[in-house]
Amino acid sequence: MRHARKLLIVGIIAGCALSEHAAAQQADLNSPDLVLVSGRILTMDSRSSVAEALAVRDGKILAVGSDAAVRPMAGPQTRVIDLAGKSVVPGLIDTHAHFGAAGLGDYVVNLGPAKSVAGALELLKAFVARKKPGEWIITGGWHPPSQLVEKRYLTRQEIDSVAPNNPVYLRTVGHFAMANSLALQKAGIDKTSPNPSGGSFEKDTSGELTGVLVETAIPLVENLVPPFTEDEEIRQYKIAEGVLNSYGITSVVEGATTARDTRTLQKIALSNAATLRVGLMYRPEPPAELSAWEAIMSGGGATSGFGDDWLKFGGIKIFYDGGMTLRTAMMRDVYPDSHDNYRGIAQQTPERLKQLVSIANKSNWRVGVHVVGDLGVDQVLDAFEAADKEKSIRDRRFILIHASLIRPEQMDRARTLGVRVDFQNVFMWDKAATVERFLGRATADRALPTKTLIDRMGLDNLGAGTDFPVNPINPFLNIYIMVTRKDPNGNVYGASEAISREQALRLYTSAASRYMFDEGRKGTLEAGKLADLAVLSADIMSIPEDQIKDIKADMTMVGGKVVFQR
Repeated sequence: MRHARKLLIVGIIAGCALSEHAAAQQADLNSPDLVLVSGRILTMDSRSSVAEALAVRDGKILAVGSDAAVRPMAGPQTRVIDLAGKSVVPGLIDTHAHFGAAGLGDYVVNLGPAKSVAGALELLKAFVARKKPGEWIITGGWHPPSQLVEKRYLTRQEIDSVAPNNPVYLRTVGHFAMANSLALQKAGIDKTSPNPSGGSFEKDTSGELTGVLVETAIPLVENLVPPFTEDEEIRQYKIAEGVLNSYGITSVVEGATTARDTRTLQKIALSNAATLRVGLMYRPEPPAELSAWEAIMSGGGATSGFGDDWLKFGGIKIFYDGGMTLRTAMMRDVYPDSHDNYRGIAQQTPERLKQLVSIANKSNWRVGVHVVGDLGVDQVLDAFEAADKEKSIRDRRFILIHASLIRPEQMDRARTLGVRVDFQNVFMWDKAATVERFLGRATADRALPTKTLIDRMGLDNLGAGTDFPVNPINPFLNIYIMVTRKDPNGNVYGASEAISREQALRLYTSAASRYMFDEGRKGTLEAGKLADLAVLSADIMSIPEDQIKDIKADMTMVGGKVVFQR
C-alpha cells in the first residue's frame, strides 16, 4: 500500500509537471514572434491613433497599444525591440513606379548625374570602354531637357563620337529616346524613312536624322536590344526590391508590366525570396486589329485582382498622351509660342481609346490610363463613361495615372465614376522650371493640384507614387514636396495646393492601399493586418518642415520580417 501511494504521488507530481510544461508550450505558441516597445507608432487608422507598442505573430499584427498592455504579451522566444522613442509608420506604398530600374546599375549606363552634354558623353564613353565592340549600350531613365544645361537631347553624331563601334540606345524617362548611327542602321532607319503613326524620327534643318526618336518610333530601335537573361532579370529585381525596402517601401504598383516581368516576379515570389509586395499594371502593346486586342484581354483567363499578397494583377495599362516637359501632353489650350495650333500628341484617336477600354472592361479588366494634359483627361473620362454604360465601372476603381493637369470639374466626373487618380508630386522637384518654360507659370502652379484633388475627390480615391525612374524613388522627398510645393532652389509652385503631413502620409499608406483593394490587409497598423512597417529616423509629424526630405528608414519590416536595417 505504501509503495502504491508513493507511485501515485510520483505520478501526480509528474502529471502536474507535464501539464505545466504543456501549458508553457501552449503559452509560448500563443506569444508574439516580435514585440516593438517604447515607440511612437502612427497607426494611420481612422482615428489617427498613436500607440507605444505593437506585437506581431505569423506575419500579422497581433496587438497595438500601450507598453503596459503589449509588453507583457512577450514570451520566452519573443524578440523584443526597444524603439527608444522612434516613430513607426505603416509600410509605405508607391502607387506608380517602374521599380525594376533600381536594379540595373550593373547593366546600363547611368546618365542621371550628367549636368551637360559633355558630362553625359564622358559617362557614356567610360561605360563603352568596358564593353566589347558590337555590344548594345543602353541607359536607365534620365531627362536631358531638365537636367542638362543645354536643355536638349544628344544627337546621333555626338553619341557616335564616343561609341562608333557599338549600337547605342538611350531611353529617357519620357516619350523620347536617342540612338546613334549604328543603332539606326540596324533598325533600317534612314532619312527617307516615313514617320510611324503617332511618332517621328527627328531631323535637323538639313533633313538629316538627329537620332532622336519620338513616341511610336521608339520601339523600332528598342525592340532590337537583346533581352537580359532570366538569371540577370531575377538578380535585377531582387536588387530593386532591396532598394525600395531601404526607403521604407513595402509595396509598389509596377506601372507598366510586360509578360516577361510578370514571370520573373512570380519566380521570385514562389522561391520565397520576395521582400516587396507588387501590384502589376499589365501593359500589352495594343495591336492594330481590335480582334487581336480582344484575344489578349480574354486569352489568359486571369483578370484584375488575380494573385496573392506578394504578387497580384491590378489592371491593364494603356498610354494615351505624353508629358509636360516633353511638350506632348494633350492640352485644351494651344501650347505657348505654338504657330501651328499644337496641343500635344495622342498615341491613338479618342475613338480607338474608347474601343480599347471597352474591350478590356467587358473582359473584367480594370483599366489605368497614362494621361497628363487636361484635354487628354477629358478624352479618357469620355472613354470611361462610355465603358460604364456598357458594363459598370463604378466599384472597379479605374485609374487616371498621373492626371497632372486635371481640372476641378474633371475631378467631379472622376469621382462620380468611382475613378482613382494616382499622381506624383515629386515630378516637380527638378522639372517645375521646365514645365514653366514650356507651358507658362500659371500652368506650372496648377500642376499636381493635390489639395483640390483631396477636397473634390476625397483621400480614399487618391494615391501617391514617384513614377521612378522618371523621378527619385525617395518617398520622404515626395512628401516634402506635397507639404511645401518647393523645388531644390526653394521656389514655390502652387502654394495653395500644399497639404498637411498627415494627408501626405495617408497618400502613401491608408489611401494608397486602396489601389489594389487591400485596405483590409495593409495601409494601417491595426490588429489582423499584415505586419508591414517602417521605423523612421525622425518624427515625420513634428520635425522641421525643411527636414522632412532628409528622413531615412532605419528599419523596414515586411510580414514581420526585417528586410532592411540601416
